[in-house]
Amino acid sequence: MQKTCDIAVVGGGLVGMAIAFGLAKRGQKVVVCDGEDNALRAARGNFGLVWVQGKGSSCTNYARWSLHSANTWQAFADELKRRTGVSVGFERPGGFNIAETPEQLAVKEEAMRGLFAAEPDLKYEVLDYHELKRRLPAIGPDVAGAIYSANDGHVSPLYTLRALFAAFEQAGGEYAPNENVSEITPTAGGAFRLRMGERSLEAGRVVLAAGLGNRKLAGMVGLSAPLKPLRGQIIVTERVKPFLANPTIYVRQTVEGSVMIGDSAEDVGFDDGVTPDVLADIARRAIAPFPILKDVRIVRAWGALRVMTADGLPIYEESASHPGAFLATCHSGVTLAAAHCETIAPWILGAPRPTILDEFYAKRFAV
Repeated sequence: MQKTCDIAVVGGGLVGMAIAFGLAKRGQKVVVCDGEDNALRAARGNFGLVWVQGKGSSCTNYARWSLHSANTWQAFADELKRRTGVSVGFERPGGFNIAETPEQLAVKEEAMRGLFAAEPDLKYEVLDYHELKRRLPAIGPDVAGAIYSANDGHVSPLYTLRALFAAFEQAGGEYAPNENVSEITPTAGGAFRLRMGERSLEAGRVVLAAGLGNRKLAGMVGLSAPLKPLRGQIIVTERVKPFLANPTIYVRQTVEGSVMIGDSAEDVGFDDGVTPDVLADIARRAIAPFPILKDVRIVRAWGALRVMTADGLPIYEESASHPGAFLATCHSGVTLAAAHCETIAPWILGAPRPTILDEFYAKRFAV
């Protein structure tokens, strides 16, 4: 069966669905081609931070891009709630990056000082232990202090994904599950034919948002996606009495009361499992600042694979040889969801490429 649409989005994770919703609500006929439930899905392993501080130490535009998205998030969350009735639990009370030792705090402060010098909107405060204890009464004695930034927040990644699916379909989009795209062929008329098993789909434009699957698909339309997996493991506890109103980089309490604890960064190929030694280290790193957690029961732990470039920065690119084919890949699908919907989608539809994206071409790896 062959169908025709304005735009095909390959990948139904947070990146793909945010872009797809942004396209559909702007009047495009959009089909999202998604894989099976057992596909590698970074979106289902996301920690849920809308995080700005510390990002972009080697590329200030990445910090600006993250801040731009974080500043757009409240309106984005409000629109999802208005369209679908689903609250994604977005809050932006500011976040804490806790340091266990004075040396760690000094390193974090130096990084933020450099970012602030380049972009004064990347605001932060350096807190010693006593000030941190005043703001976070649950903090334990074995920490040196923290960096606080009002730019940071958090959200439920699973409710966000659910809301995006509902908003996308409400805007007229079509979701095609269990459709692994095996081939993309540019046509003579400037369109693209996507093959999924015995079926095919013809689209005027195509957006590759398939995470690690972009490695294979990008070359079919003259693009490059030099990506690798990086595993992160996460722990979720039982629900406990509220003790943490602000997100921290490794510990956050959800609106339901459970505590999410993370994470790791493991170069283990495509293994998305869990390991006791890493989980033990994650737990230790959470108990050190928050001793209240030492007797709390774990209810779930899982691993997921981040979608990483060699420098950790995103790639946003339109094919020079096959205009109309776009690549969008990053490892901050939650933080950048609002920007993907409100800034990337208009670019795909013909708006000028935002200058803030100038450093995010794949050609930076062609040395």
